[in-house]
Amino acid sequence: MSAPARAGVRAADDVPVADRQALLAIARAAIAGRLAGRRPERPTVGGVLAEPRGAFVTLHRKADGELRGCVGRMVSEDPLAETVADMAVAAATEDGRFDPVAAAELPALSIEISALGPMREIRPEEVEVGVHGLMVRCGTRRGVLLPQVPVEHHWDRETFLAHTCRKAGLPSDAWRRPDCELLAFTATVFGEED
Repeated sequence: MSAPARAGVRAADDVPVADRQALLAIARAAIAGRLAGRRPERPTVGGVLAEPRGAFVTLHRKADGELRGCVGRMVSEDPLAETVADMAVAAATEDGRFDPVAAAELPALSIEISALGPMREIRPEEVEVGVHGLMVRCGTRRGVLLPQVPVEHHWDRETFLAHTCRKAGLPSDAWRRPDCELLAFTATVFGEED
């Protein structure tokens, strides 16, 4: 039996429950190790955890749900477990929007992982809120929003498209331009609070 998807997000559901728990433990251990000044150990894994794929790790404060860090890699040649460990450390220490996480703060943070599926081109009318994450590319600009973002903010399809463009530093309607590329991906999204 699968763990539930995040509220309102239909998961790709290709990461078994035991592997989800392992990835969450790997992420927390990687952050704790880095904050303690240790180099994180590379886990020995098999199955889904050994597959090369992209992932995002998001940190929220447990008390109020506020974002504390989010970093990811759309594609990766590294095993999923290593990508998650690296992105967890980066979310805690390298997200330029926030001060680095302090060791004393870590117990008050909740970890969420988005294990990404492959990207494909998509027409705007095919975008499904709660199913697709989006990337818009236009020239040198690129913006990405995960599938859970429009659900959390109660956005419709066009609002989701507009915010993805804004994330890239583009006008809200850039997704309509023929020189902009729209890509979609699915994700298995799970967290410690599930």
